[in-house]
Amino acid sequence: VTGTTRRRCSGRAGPSSIRRGGKSLKTKVVMAWGGGKDSAVALCRLQRDPRFEVVGLLTTLTAGYDRISMHGVRQVLLDAQAEALGLKVYPVWIAPHSSNEAYEAEMSRAVETLQQAGVKAVGFGDLFLEDVRAYRERMLAPTGLRPLFPIWGEDTKNLSRWVIASGFRATLTCVDPRVLSPDFVGRAYDETLLAELPPGIDPCGENGEFHTFVHDAPNFRQAIPTVVGVRVERDGFFFADLLPAAVEARDPASQAS
Repeated sequence: VTGTTRRRCSGRAGPSSIRRGGKSLKTKVVMAWGGGKDSAVALCRLQRDPRFEVVGLLTTLTAGYDRISMHGVRQVLLDAQAEALGLKVYPVWIAPHSSNEAYEAEMSRAVETLQQAGVKAVGFGDLFLEDVRAYRERMLAPTGLRPLFPIWGEDTKNLSRWVIASGFRATLTCVDPRVLSPDFVGRAYDETLLAELPPGIDPCGENGEFHTFVHDAPNFRQAIPTVVGVRVERDGFFFADLLPAAVEARDPASQAS
């Protein structure tokens, strides 16, 4: 909450810098970033690990829509997240309804850019879908980039409550109406929502039941005020169009510790 003292994700005990010959020995990492809570938590874990230096966000955006793919979040809000985190965005632009081949070609070009920047690993916020993890590992294998899964295998019921208790604030931006009522789209991700999820729905939405946008987190320099605009149905999903509001800077004192 704005104005309160909170522990930042980079605050775990450990060497702040490991150097040899004037060069950092930390592994440079980019976070595969969809703007939601799972990637935000995974980023937090990586930032607290003294072995890694997170240098940017790798995000897939849909050309023509200027939105994060699948989540439907506007690029301006992605940029606000990057500013709040103090990280660079490495965008991967794909055409609407792109084939897997086209997606992989664009991702390969992005990987080349990352390698030129000295990046050695990519972090992911996956929790338990083995096929998704295998696909990511297969994609990165020829590149030499190491995949990292900092929250893999965590119990999603416990994690969902930890996310809320730890100060992550998110809004549901996309819902799959085949498994979850469209009434959930645009709602805050909080204890009330968790209590109302139907049986069989993963509380973290790991099966694609819903996607979120994080507008505040322990490692944000400032919260990102948003308002929920229109709710629309597109390509079989329901989306809430989040709109940016004026960003109110957090008290610098709250960055301590």
